Amino acid sequence: MGAPANGWVIERSGDGWPPALEELARPPERLYGLGDPAALLGPCVSIVGARRATPYGLAIAEMAARISVECGITVVSGGAMGCDHAAGIAALKAGGTTVVVSGCGADVVYPSTSLDVYEGAVEGGGAVISVVPWGSGPKRWSFPRRNELIAALSRVLVVTEAGRRSGTMYTAEAAVELGRIVYAIPGSIFSPNSSGTNRLLSEGARVIADEAELSTAISLDYGFMRLGQGREKRAVGPVLSALVASPARPDELAERLNESVLTIMRTLTDHEARGLVERLPDGRYSPTQSFFLGQNEVDRVSMGGTCRTS
Repeated sequence: MGAPANGWVIERSGDGWPPALEELARPPERLYGLGDPAALLGPCVSIVGARRATPYGLAIAEMAARISVECGITVVSGGAMGCDHAAGIAALKAGGTTVVVSGCGADVVYPSTSLDVYEGAVEGGGAVISVVPWGSGPKRWSFPRRNELIAALSRVLVVTEAGRRSGTMYTAEAAVELGRIVYAIPGSIFSPNSSGTNRLLSEGARVIADEAELSTAISLDYGFMRLGQGREKRAVGPVLSALVASPARPDELAERLNESVLTIMRTLTDHEARGLVERLPDGRYSPTQSFFLGQNEVDRVSMGGTCRTS
């Protein structure tokens, strides 16, 4: 298949080739892309995470992208559903640029649900890139290669949420081999989606405990000062506190909090109406993505009540 009208190809020896890719054990011979190839040459941060993400993981991806944009850094991700999509959209909403590293041809949107990220990347001054030719569909072998590029392009890799065996963990391992800085967000030890990030922390990844720490870490590692302020934490009641620790079913919450299931259900119904919690497909409840991002106007919920260069 021929190149699209607005497509470009950069050869390994040619102008505009990202020097960071030369650190790979097997650098690609060419990059196929749409958008602005110059987006690959500025400061970049790679943000990756689970495809079947929890609201917690999605919120972390959004927060990391927003902070990066406020520091003037381009957000790199894989364009997949879940955390990749959340990071890309958050970067665009914050007025920044994002680069999608595709496992298919750069002119192939995969998955189709990520069309908004692909189009937004190109229209917003970023790019969609790939090492496989135009028109190539998804192949199992191409995604590990894609993940290596995501790790190589940035000084820092932010792992928002990941299971132990996942493409996200492969990306983290590639980043470690390349000598990149890896940030990992701790999660519940009972959550399969946090087992990978928790393992990274045990192996020496940088612990990111909250928004302020993420902002400081990025500012120090890139030499940029964030334009914007973090959100203030709000006090919450015992049900939300328990769910922040780990998503749970109503009966589990009742036992944990020594309350009746009826009281818990009433509280969950009230929280759900306020946009504070949502029911997951497996029947557990979790705080919503917007709650984690601090967007709800809530000060206290009762148990029974309704960059500049520095």
